[in-house]
Amino acid sequence: MRIVVQYKDTGSGIKPIRIDSAKYLSDYAIRITFSDGQEKLVDFKPFLSKALHPSIKKYLNEKMFSNFSLIDGNLNWNDYDLVFPIDELYKGEIGA
Repeated sequence: MRIVVQYKDTGSGIKPIRIDSAKYLSDYAIRITFSDGQEKLVDFKPFLSKALHPSIKKYLNEKMFSNFSLIDGNLNWNDYDLVFPIDELYKGEIGA
């Protein structure tokens, strides 16, 4: 049995949103610029403060938190130890 799925590009021109740049400011806040030009100031402190799991809580260490990378259009801490959905970052509502 062979299953064939054909893909047809509809030419909609819709591209997924990516993070183009991110700058740590202070007190767990990051200014994020998205591929569509939108800019958000995201406050991660409430999310981190409420976290119960030690693997998340450890990022209350500001030095550790500020050491993120931008990989494949997303924020990444310590090889995907901590990562957030793009749509939450875009809305500026972490864990809402």
